[in-house]
Amino acid sequence: MVTFLLPRLAGLSAASRRAASVAERNVAALRPVYWLLLVSGFLEPLLYLFSIGVGVGGLVGDLTLPGGRAVSYAAFVAPAMLAASAMNGALAETTFNFFGKMKYMRLYDGVIATPVRPFEIALGELAWAMIRGSAYSAAFLSVMVAMGLTTVGRALLAFPAAVLVGFAFGALGMTLATLLRSWQDFDLLSSAQFTLFLFSGTFVPASAYPTALRWLVEVTPLYRSVHLLRGIGLGDGGWSWLLDVAYLLVLTGVGLAVAARRMGRRLYR
Repeated sequence: MVTFLLPRLAGLSAASRRAASVAERNVAALRPVYWLLLVSGFLEPLLYLFSIGVGVGGLVGDLTLPGGRAVSYAAFVAPAMLAASAMNGALAETTFNFFGKMKYMRLYDGVIATPVRPFEIALGELAWAMIRGSAYSAAFLSVMVAMGLTTVGRALLAFPAAVLVGFAFGALGMTLATLLRSWQDFDLLSSAQFTLFLFSGTFVPASAYPTALRWLVEVTPLYRSVHLLRGIGLGDGGWSWLLDVAYLLVLTGVGLAVAARRMGRRLYR
């Protein structure tokens, strides 16, 4: 048993180190402007929270959840802004930046001349995206706690959930980046991303949509992310969280596997 496991554990450890080297390269390259990136990624959801959650919320008043519990509109919108922040941060890094490195900078052509494999490149890039995404999530959760929109305990539980959301969208983003042909294709991606943002139960409960549209909304990745973070942030949801977590884990695994395979085809041809 030992002779069977040790070589595989050693291989896993070596792969992790190589993936970490890819992430470390990104940290070193962007260290001079890292705080600028952090501020820019954090401000957008914060402005939405204040303008819509607080501003429009003053006109809307409280919302009644499906269980009959009434919450303020700002408390309802804030977890959705957290999910959108995790999505936007992950997609920005794993689509636009990843596409540029792969297709135009030809960065990975040099990387595969080393022992690093395509799957390890994908894993390292995903890890770097989550360094950024985790910083956004931690800052946003701090604002939610300061505004009284959630408790410290729920924020601590929501943080790993937000990281999982980032992983899922990061893996999805890398897969999409391998399918894009040119910079013009990002217009389609931006339209799809904004549509998700508007129609994923972000600003109104999914129950407000017609039945057919509601079913479509509920199978989208951002809706599952919003549902998970809203359930944690408001202390609601129960066992339905497990469905959200399973959905996001499957999306992460499938996205990472597909992205690595397509990268291998591109880099080794």
